[in-house]
Amino acid sequence: MTVQEYNISVDEFADAIFRFAYKLTQSKVDADDLVQISFEKLWRAHENVDFAKVKSWLFTTIYRSFIDSKRRMRLDLIESFPDEAGEERNTDFELKEILDKALSMIPEIQKSCILLRDYEGYAYDEIGEILQLSEAQVKVYIFRARTKMKQILTEKFNLS
Repeated sequence: MTVQEYNISVDEFADAIFRFAYKLTQSKVDADDLVQISFEKLWRAHENVDFAKVKSWLFTTIYRSFIDSKRRMRLDLIESFPDEAGEERNTDFELKEILDKALSMIPEIQKSCILLRDYEGYAYDEIGEILQLSEAQVKVYIFRARTKMKQILTEKFNLS
């Protein structure tokens, strides 16, 4: 990849990988850091990266950097919900907030598959390439994630 292609990559893909990173981290600061790290890694490897595959390369790098940082910092992204017998539940949640909370409660690999498929519109084979999974594994993770989210939404939020 040339320097000019690198600059085109930054212009074209920064927003998409930021959205993905933000959905993973639920933090704008952390998402900005992941995007910066990914573009820095791309710059260091730009001579070895094929420009046609740079978008997948960036998503893969974001995902791996997120997993690495989570392992290092042992972050707990699962928010605790008030006990039904204890505190009163806030019924003023917007649908987006409810979905984000449910999404944060599923395993990371399932969350990544759902984000790439439903939020970013990737095909199963592209998701498999990004996350280094087979297409069948991607389909299974997406099915399990949707099933788990449905269960969470019906149990925790009384949505049917």
